[in-house]
Amino acid sequence: MSGNLHKEYLDAMGVQRWVARDAGTPDAVLLDGVPESVVVTVPAARPAAGADAPDWPMLAAQVSACTRCELHKTRSQTVFGTGNRQADWMVIGEAPGADEDRQGEPFVGRAGQLLNEMLFAAGYQRADVYIANVIKCRPPNNRDPSTEQVASCRGYLERQIELVSPKLILAVGRIAAHNLLNTETPLGRLRGKVHRYGELGIPAVVTYHPAYLLRSPLEKRKVWEDLLFAQAVCRGQATA
Repeated sequence: MSGNLHKEYLDAMGVQRWVARDAGTPDAVLLDGVPESVVVTVPAARPAAGADAPDWPMLAAQVSACTRCELHKTRSQTVFGTGNRQADWMVIGEAPGADEDRQGEPFVGRAGQLLNEMLFAAGYQRADVYIANVIKCRPPNNRDPSTEQVASCRGYLERQIELVSPKLILAVGRIAAHNLLNTETPLGRLRGKVHRYGELGIPAVVTYHPAYLLRSPLEKRKVWEDLLFAQAVCRGQATA
């Protein structure tokens, strides 16, 4: 990645590049400021799937035909997931919005464009990661999904995580973080820590949702810190 192009994406996020004091290239990032990680282990809601568990085509078909909760009555279509199914990073958001409901793909529209810029700043194209949501149907008026709706979709997301088997989960937004980590701890206190998801202990890092950043652009610096932290975790440079 060229330094100029990298800088353009960081500028789009509204953050200034950090350069290591002894870096050999201008794109090297300073990880000295990454906060000390604290591991929080979160078990999966059910054991790992066996040989009879659905593969990608079967899982996609199950989601497409799902009527487990009342959201199927108001959706245009389900929003399954997109990206590299063997990705190192798996990005998990909360729920589809109006744009996602129309297009059938997570994180499109303005929030999706900002997510793309966030990923590029971290060294990834959108197609390099796998992106999914906690629930697969849009709640009316973009309201928060209910506990029952999240529970209805939980098995789908767990199987997606099993199939991708990522090196790192990036949970974006309060709802995604709370449901993945089974906690009500404020999002700000979940940042800067390595959470462990499931029996395999997949590292999970929490950050703010791009839609929140559109409303609160001054928080973009914190997201850049979270992306640096996630890079370090994925590379084994930030462990407990």
